[in-house]
Amino acid sequence: MKPFKFKEFVVHQDKAAMKIGTDGVLLGAWCSIEQFPDSILDIGSGTGVIALMLAQRSDAMTIDAVEINDEAYEQTVENFEKSDWGDRLFCYHSSFQDFSREMNEEEETYELIISNPPFYNADYQSENEARNKARFTSSLSFKELLQGVSLLLSENGTFSTIIPFQEEKEFIALAKTFNLQMNKVCRIRGNAESELKRSLLEFSFHSKDIIEEELIIEKERHQYTDAYVNLTKDFYLKM
Repeated sequence: MKPFKFKEFVVHQDKAAMKIGTDGVLLGAWCSIEQFPDSILDIGSGTGVIALMLAQRSDAMTIDAVEINDEAYEQTVENFEKSDWGDRLFCYHSSFQDFSREMNEEEETYELIISNPPFYNADYQSENEARNKARFTSSLSFKELLQGVSLLLSENGTFSTIIPFQEEKEFIALAKTFNLQMNKVCRIRGNAESELKRSLLEFSFHSKDIIEEELIIEKERHQYTDAYVNLTKDFYLKM
């Protein structure tokens, strides 16, 4: 498996069950850093790509990641160390459930929390256990994710995530039970004719006027829309 080369960093992905995908790159490029967060947490780092994108985009002094899978944890650490921002990046080898409890006891919070969480339910589980853990909600349910976020998000912080579009309403309702209010949504289509596939969501503890957007990725096969190019051009080599 070849490393994935971005403009300012390289991501090795031979050990991680979940390889570089559009979802992670969309989230890393889309999530807002307008409030200049000084502390960032990436939940379920995989290869570390989202944390690396945030290191490129921001001046945050603390960019932590948490990853339960042994190989993915090793891969994240390796990618962090080989980047230009190794002094700002740190990965914890832990389940998010344990991590959020421990950090909450120490009264640690983050100004930006980001997660490309596991989804699909157990009906779809494959033979590959590492891929299952990375991709299925049995290892970290949406409820556990939101509960942990509610413990670790600073009072004026934001939480950004990407989930399947069909899970959007349920996820937003669940977030409200943890006092997390949706402030922004960007719904993703592969092309103009295809169904909505993903929802990029931003939450905080404060109610605001909701900003709703839609993004179409391709005009036709391998011909990207201007909106997608503008969002990802700082990262992809060929954009």
